[in-house]
Amino acid sequence: MQNLSQQQRLLLKLSPQQIQLMKLLQIPTALLDVRIKEEIEENPALEEDKDELPEDDLNEILNESEEEEDDYLNEESGVDDLDNLKLEDYIREGDDAEADYNFKNDPYNPDNEDTGDRNTPRLETSFYEVLINQLGMADLQGDELMIAEQIIGSIDEDGYLRREMDSIIDDLSFRQNIITDEKTVKKIIAIIQEFEPAGVCAKDLQECLLLQLDRISAKQTLQNNAIKIIKKYFDEFSKKHYVKIQRSMNLRDEELKEIIHLITKLNPKPGAGYESENKASTFVIPDFYIENNNGDLRLTLNGKNAPELRISSNYRDMLRDYEKTKYKDPRHKEAVLFLKQKLDSAKWFIDAIKQRQHTLYLTMETIMRYQENFFLTGDEMELKPMILKDIANRTGLDISTISRVANSKFVQTEFGTFKLKYFFSESLSTDSGEEVSTREVKKILEDVVNAEDKTKPISDEQLTIILKEKGYNIARRTIAKYREQLNIPVARLRKEL
Repeated sequence: MQNLSQQQRLLLKLSPQQIQLMKLLQIPTALLDVRIKEEIEENPALEEDKDELPEDDLNEILNESEEEEDDYLNEESGVDDLDNLKLEDYIREGDDAEADYNFKNDPYNPDNEDTGDRNTPRLETSFYEVLINQLGMADLQGDELMIAEQIIGSIDEDGYLRREMDSIIDDLSFRQNIITDEKTVKKIIAIIQEFEPAGVCAKDLQECLLLQLDRISAKQTLQNNAIKIIKKYFDEFSKKHYVKIQRSMNLRDEELKEIIHLITKLNPKPGAGYESENKASTFVIPDFYIENNNGDLRLTLNGKNAPELRISSNYRDMLRDYEKTKYKDPRHKEAVLFLKQKLDSAKWFIDAIKQRQHTLYLTMETIMRYQENFFLTGDEMELKPMILKDIANRTGLDISTISRVANSKFVQTEFGTFKLKYFFSESLSTDSGEEVSTREVKKILEDVVNAEDKTKPISDEQLTIILKEKGYNIARRTIAKYREQLNIPVARLRKEL
């Protein structure tokens, strides 16, 4: 039996324009150019303005953007109605003018030739290309050469071959139509392991170190002892159980120190020194630039990846021609509705880009003022406790909006380039009742560990006592958590002879 019931619920419904704006906020400057080009390809009513046009005044645009923001976010996309369509709204002159969102888009100083192009990628040879070039000098022909290329293609970016032998053989059989066996593959792997850099194509760290020790130039006794430690006592060595190794091999303190020094100079990641295939992860393009002009902080947006956009003049001309037409049949109406849809979409996108720039600027300016002492001095101890809610309250924006802006965005200062999330931290109360940033505590913790006697490293319990003496009443488990976040190993693994 079916029953009808009436319910009243409060739902949050986002318009397509709001969704578009939220997605654009999350995109870093490095990828914004790609997103804009995708929109231009999908919407012929939107085009890039390649003419050199004067730069608009920043304050005027920001004020204009604030006035238009509510109208844009609250706009509902209704059903197209040709009878109520005012064509003059779409064909008026000036729609193809420069995009006014593109303000302060030049982060470079024309008077300073030393700045250069900070976004120009470096031209380097990839790790894969280095190995392939050396393969040409190996005495391999036919199937063996193709097997070697398959193996090199299976090597990870850090230089290790972690794939199982059976998987490599199966790939050669199904993809290359090459039937081979484990003996042949092992022989070719051994040839590749002789390539530069030393240690390449190893299956694990132990084999990688042994490959490097076999080729290192050192005293024979020292080299043999180092190889023996890695072969027989690798687990003890990695856990720094040096006393056990010393007793088992009957080594003097000086001999053990010399062996440890030799092994620690080896490269645990032979492929890490080469350019990654992923250029986006290799180069950071700042979204903001902050300059210190005699104590006056100046913020500029990086607009190099945001080309100037405008409404297509061809589409506007087509609507003007339609307005002059006396006899309008249904096909003409359908064409006009299509044109209107594309023009609306183009205008919405330009408005969204403009609001994205305004929101980014407003958020970063608030962060800059909140952490002004840090941007003036570069001292990490000057960072104030700051959470998303603090910036949301000052800007009047939602916390989720601040989170989207802070995600994957970078700011370049005279002290380096920082991720926006770097400036956000929880607060901690000292014994005097002062609110300090947890980042300040981590900096003190890091300084204490760096200054410790490495022959007698400080334990977490001792670190807790030291911080309490400095006025930071923190539990030992919190010290351990901060230490792990700083990638500082436990005291036993920090010990040196």
